[in-house]
Parts: sequence; structure tokens; C-alpha cells
Amino acid sequence: MGIRRANVGQTMDSLGLNGAGVQQVFQMAAAQGISVREAAQQIGTVDYLALAKMLSVTSGLSLVETVDLDAIVPELIRPVPLTLARARGLLPMHVVDGQLTVGVGDLAALDSLNDIRLLLGYPVRPVLLPMDLLDKNIGLAWDKASQSASAVLEDVEDEEQEGDSDLILDDPDLLDDPTQAPIIRFVNALLTQAIKDRASDIHIEPFEKELNIRYRVDGVLHNTVRPPYRLKESIVARIKIMAGLNIAEKRLPQDGRIRRRMGGREIDLRVSTVPVRHGERVVMRVLEKGEIFNLEKLGMNPEVLEVWRQLIEKPYGILLVTGPTGSGKSSTLFASLAEINAPDKNILTIEDPIEYELSGLGQVQVNHKINLTFASALRAFLRQDPDVILVGEIRDTETAANAVQASLTGHLVFSTLHTNDASGAFARLLDMGVEPFLVATSLLGVVAQRLVRRLCVDCKEAYQPSTDELRDMELLPTDLKSPVYRAAGCTSCNQSGYRGRCGIFEFLPATDEIKSAIIRNEDSSSLKKIAIRTGMRTLRDDGIQRVLGGITSFDEVMRVTREDDSQEDQ
Repeated sequence: MGIRRANVGQTMDSLGLNGAGVQQVFQMAAAQGISVREAAQQIGTVDYLALAKMLSVTSGLSLVETVDLDAIVPELIRPVPLTLARARGLLPMHVVDGQLTVGVGDLAALDSLNDIRLLLGYPVRPVLLPMDLLDKNIGLAWDKASQSASAVLEDVEDEEQEGDSDLILDDPDLLDDPTQAPIIRFVNALLTQAIKDRASDIHIEPFEKELNIRYRVDGVLHNTVRPPYRLKESIVARIKIMAGLNIAEKRLPQDGRIRRRMGGREIDLRVSTVPVRHGERVVMRVLEKGEIFNLEKLGMNPEVLEVWRQLIEKPYGILLVTGPTGSGKSSTLFASLAEINAPDKNILTIEDPIEYELSGLGQVQVNHKINLTFASALRAFLRQDPDVILVGEIRDTETAANAVQASLTGHLVFSTLHTNDASGAFARLLDMGVEPFLVATSLLGVVAQRLVRRLCVDCKEAYQPSTDELRDMELLPTDLKSPVYRAAGCTSCNQSGYRGRCGIFEFLPATDEIKSAIIRNEDSSSLKKIAIRTGMRTLRDDGIQRVLGGITSFDEVMRVTREDDSQEDQ
């Protein structure tokens, strides 16, 4: 490699470099006959900038300490396989004066530059990048350069298909290998585009004469590409192969999972296929592995958050989170478990299905084929010496009774119910046959929640709400102490006016007055009135606070809390 390894220490001293682990890297590389990059990866704790400076001085290559991602040309990235770039440690960047600048992490990568020259057709000028900066920008550059689903679809339509045998090819990274079969490239691009657009679900829907693909972004479905109808079978077959499903079985629903990487990120997709009139309908739920759960990020009112944190530290009782599908219940539950997760606690969960994995938890997935249900797992958990139990959902009388029994025997139980508001959870348990005094004794509190879309910070516009809007929100003009915003639309938010979501919450703690009302078997409407009188903020009220804070719009709060109007009219 042209480096005077014996003089590394002296050279560093003369340059005034005191980088941690740098001399050790060169010593390991020399002793084991490996590259400096491999040695640095094995050692781990290295001052990469000092290492890059040392390589620059000893090799004569220029050192680049920052990378302008916007200046990297996607057309120079796409022809280069991501696996090659990662393995060799090189990054094609831009062309200056007819020369292609390529960032490298060490001198071993120079051996691959001739391949890059032949592949891209430019003379190559290598520059040194600190290895951590290089690795980070390799993932970002290939992510940026990946084609949209619509762009790949044009290629698919131009290329002849050679049969389903192409579909068995596989790839470790969605951004890798531009030479794959067209259908594989299209499906990869479809998944990549969904992740870039922050989609939570991908819908592939066959109709009589067309194939429709939609993404659910921030809770709302949007049309994307419409592939030729003749590709319907090939696209579904490719997805089934990726999910480990039976491609020959088209008459029955199937469920599977796809685990892939995208630019170094772990992506997990839950796949469901259902036979419909004109083929098979596919829905994929996008789950990013390694998601960090944090109660602070949920958006709870500080007063509510303080009380909730006190309740999740209780030694026993039941805590319920309610709301429709897709309202963020799992995020709230796992953020709560993450906060109390500790070596001195045994936390067990039964879920259908397991969506997120949290280190330190014993997680069990429901399997109805072998009678592993919420109720049966909950009974078994009681013999596993648990401190905390999460039951994915209370669906039936047996599960409700077992959850109450577990809470009364010294366990803290978390679960969910499908009710519109917090007070409805008490009535639902009573309807399932749980005795009123047991509900009053075991239940610590209920959180009802929804997700509202955040206004795009780049385009939201201030305006004066109309009299009708203020009346719907039960506000007076004098209540508006700061500007109120509405959605506009720009390129940052794909013209929707919204980008991202936050939670709105209704928290009903089981106070003595609420417990007395439960024992008297009062209905949910009466419980809600008591809770509001004693200070509970409803979902609508919490949403209005988000509007007044400039986070969301009146229209969005009205959209997700519409059921409040029907309940109040009863």
C-alpha cells in the first residue's frame, strides 16, 4: 500500500496527530496482512479523521472532510452495485474537468478504480474520505439515486419478460444491483419509494381492467403508479416469493413477512394476500426495525404524561389504550414498556402479530391453529413469574376475565380495546361480563387516542377561522391568542399540506368518583360527564390545543374526532 508502517508513530508525532487507535490500526494491518479499512472495522474505536489525515500524508491523495450529498450525481451511482461500493469502500461523486472524483476509505480501494473507470467511462481521480463519513454517505447516495417506481415501470414496459423463473432471484438490499430482472427492479422500487414517502401501508389492488397501487401516508391513501394489467400475476408472485408464501395457492388468504435492508436500514414488511374477484389483493404494512419508542415523543399533554408515568410504575392493575386501528395504540404501549423495562422486571407480551421487537421482553405471537390465543397465553404467563404483562387486545370475555384476575393477583397488565373514547372502555368490560366491582378495583386508567396530521412547516399558512369553524370548535374569537394555520401544499409535502403525524389523547384515570359510578353501573355517557367535570380533556379539546399551537388544522381535528359529535348528540 505504499505506507511506511514502521514510521507511523513518528509521522503522527511530526504531524501533531494524536488520533485514538490509529497506530494500532496500522500495526494490525501489517501483522495480519489485511487492509487498513478492515483493521479499522475490527478495532472499532478509531479516530477516523486522524486516520484519514495519516493516509493522506503517506499516500499523497487529497483529503475531503465533508461530502455535499446534493452534488453527487445519481447517474454515476445507479450503475455501481451497492454491495461493491460497501465491500471496497468507494463512492463515485461528480465529474470535474472530465475526471470522475471517487471517494475512498483507504488505499486498498484503489485496486477497484479501474473497474469503476470501465463501468462509468471516465478517467478516475481518487480522494480520501474518513471511513465513517464514507460509509454514511454510501447509504445516503444510493438511497438518493434509487429510481422511483414510475421510472422503473418504464423500463419494465420496454423489456421483454422471460418467464417467472426470473422471479426467484433475490437481493440483500432494495437499492442493490441495477442488472436484476425488470419485475424484481420494479417491486424493489415500489418498496423503496414507499419507504422514502414515509408510507405505512402499500396496497396492490386488481380490478377488471387495471391494477391500482396506493400508499397510505400519514393515515391517508394516495394513488401512485398503475402498472400494465398484464404484469399483475408477476408482481404478486414476486412479492409472495419475497414473503415466503405459496405462489401456487391463489384461492386462500395468506400472511407472511419480508425482511430487507434499504441503504443500511432494516425494513420489515408484514404481507397479507386475499383472493378477490379479479385476482389477489396484496397489502403490506411497513415496519422499520430498531424503532426507538419514547413517551416524550408521543405528544401527550405534560400533566397527562406525568400521571401516566406514575401509573405505569404501579405494581399491579390494568391500563388500557383505546382507539381504532391505526391510531397509534401500539406505539403508546411500547413506549410505556420501554420506559419501565429493566433487568429487575419480567415483562411478557402476547401479540397478534408481533410488530415491534423490544430487547428484554418475552414476546409471544398468537397462533389460532394451535389454540394459542390471548386467553390461553395469559393463563400460561401467570406461571412464568411475570411482573408486567401486555395483552395485545381484549377481544372476549375469557381474555377480559383473565386480565382482571392477573391484575388482582399482583401483576401490571397493559392492553387495548376498540372503543371510541376513554369512558367507553369501562362499559365494554362490563358488557363482556366482568363484574362492576372488579372493573372498579382493577382498572387504573384509560387513554383514548387518535393520530392527526402535522401541518407542513414549509407551506402552512396563517388565516382567520370562519365563524362556523369557531362555533364547531366551541371557541370565541378572543380565544385565539396566536395565529391559526391551515394546509396549503408544496413539493416538500407532495402538495398535501401535511407532513408527519402526532397524537391527541383523552386520559381518564380511575378516580374514586369514577369507581363509585362504575359500581353503580352507570353508562359511559355518565362516566364521561363526570370525567369532564373533574378536569378530563376530551380528544376534541386536546386536538384544539394542537391547532392553537400551530401543529395541525381545524379540518384535521374535525376529521379524526367526528365521532365525538355523534356521541354528544345522544
